[in-house]
Amino acid sequence: VQLQASGGGLVPAGGSLRLSCAASTRTFSAYALAWFRQAPGKEREFVASIRRFRSIEDYADSVKARFAISRDNAKNTVYLQMNSLKPEDTAVYYCAADLYGRGSSSQYDYADWGQGTQVTVSS
Repeated sequence: VQLQASGGGLVPAGGSLRLSCAASTRTFSAYALAWFRQAPGKEREFVASIRRFRSIEDYADSVKARFAISRDNAKNTVYLQMNSLKPEDTAVYYCAADLYGRGSSSQYDYADWGQGTQVTVSS
């Protein structure tokens, strides 16, 4: 599946952004979706995931209560609402899809990736 992420930008600390990731597939509802991020000089890290059934969500501790992942199966799109942004949230954000629907926090469980969108939070 092809994924197209969008919605990144420059925001001040405490601000909000909503990322979107559109998928080109007729079986979008079968996929688990996730967001990962990679800051300069750091490894890619898990941010949030949402499973295919019952849309069960999972979050990294660093973003719990600030970020929310959601999906719209009718629009083949997954979202990441990011509130109370901090400078340490600055990174390139990637969406990913897993046909097995696991909702894993491991990047190695995701076969399909979007191109990334830059999020920069100024202090």
